[in-house]
Amino acid sequence: MTRAGKADGTDRDEDAFAYFRAEGGFRNTRLVEAPNGDFAFSMARLLVFSAHRLALLDRLTDSRDPVLAAVAAKGVKEVTYHRDYAAGWVVRLGDGTSLSHQRMQDGLAALWPLVDELFQPHPVEHRLACAGVGVDPSTLRAEFDAVLAQILDKATLNRPTVDPAQAGGRDGQHSEALGTLLTEMQSVARAHPEATW
Repeated sequence: MTRAGKADGTDRDEDAFAYFRAEGGFRNTRLVEAPNGDFAFSMARLLVFSAHRLALLDRLTDSRDPVLAAVAAKGVKEVTYHRDYAAGWVVRLGDGTSLSHQRMQDGLAALWPLVDELFQPHPVEHRLACAGVGVDPSTLRAEFDAVLAQILDKATLNRPTVDPAQAGGRDGQHSEALGTLLTEMQSVARAHPEATW
């Protein structure tokens, strides 16, 4: 264990959070727990998530917390690469053969119900944004939409028109996919709980 009195006020260390937390203890959006599909789906997910995350990190560089601002500045460079990589593949697949175009369009359609949750502020995010430390994710939507519109236009793809899935991942309500993922990721640590990682 590194330090006592962690961010959540307990003596749990990083290993406890990563390897011994149940599904309901995770607060991720359901977009990141969606099972891998084909390559087109994976590129759609990478594009959507990195476009959102890049907008977020860019705004966090102005955080009142100097450590968070510095981490965000480093993250901007890294996530820009991921967004550009995904955008390149989305354009290649979308503007490629009729088969690659259809698979890319299908990948976007399968993913799109999970997009709105990225922009729904959690109460913690709201408090941090009001304090000048964090960002209200709802303020990122216009930038995200503009970036995606430009990429989808170049890829000759349509923005899906599907109803958003009911939010819940940020409140600890997840899909079955997260349970499967955690079972695999946590299996060694749970088999050897006294080990040091």
